[in-house]
Amino acid sequence: MNKKDLKDFLDAKVIQYNNPKFIESDPIQIPHQFSKKEDIEISGFLTATIAWGNRKSIINNAKRLMELLDNSPYDFILNHSETDLEKLSPFVHRTFNGHDCIQFIKSLKHIYKNHNGQESVFSKHIKTESLQVSISKFKLAFFEIEHLQRTQKHVSDPLKNSAAKRINMFLRWMARNDNAGVDFGIWKSLPPSKLSCPLDVHSGNVARKLGLLQRKQNDAKALLELDTALRELDANDPVKYDFALFGLGVFEGF
Repeated sequence: MNKKDLKDFLDAKVIQYNNPKFIESDPIQIPHQFSKKEDIEISGFLTATIAWGNRKSIINNAKRLMELLDNSPYDFILNHSETDLEKLSPFVHRTFNGHDCIQFIKSLKHIYKNHNGQESVFSKHIKTESLQVSISKFKLAFFEIEHLQRTQKHVSDPLKNSAAKRINMFLRWMARNDNAGVDFGIWKSLPPSKLSCPLDVHSGNVARKLGLLQRKQNDAKALLELDTALRELDANDPVKYDFALFGLGVFEGF
């Protein structure tokens, strides 16, 4: 199909999937349990961090993690004691274990105490047309305290050719105001035009079938190619098409 037909097709799919019903089966339901900005962004970041594998398992484990944080993640991160951290030790989601979880809580405390929060770190390093440099700089800040080497693998670095799917999904949640009640749009300092599509096996396969992506690997180079194509369809809100690509792949087997 030509570009106009493709845009019309994808725009219709965005409307179909970018609505509150999407929340019911998606990990974004976890931050939707909260109303305070810091609770939303912390629960969103932790949920996105474990968002790989079976979606039901992701949601169940994210709910469990919030319970371990007393369903008040911001307060827990700022005010936890070493004893409080002990109850996180048994937590596991695939290769993300209790040691990683405790490290994340300590690193998040560092981000909020010494860097004025997550949004501040990401927005400080906006230099290009995407946020991939910001993600790399966030990782540096996140691990500038003493940390377990093994835990670094759970925060992607786009400058090392990662598509950084989970962090790009988290940034979509925080920065994109969709007026449909799905994405939050609470980070006003990050322009939605600079967001990148959370590239995974579903969105990647659909993008290739639609001619939006040629590269076979789902890496940083593929993400740049897909971003470029999606910005040609909507320069102001390119990642709205994540709903279309994901919906077509997961719900329609496109």
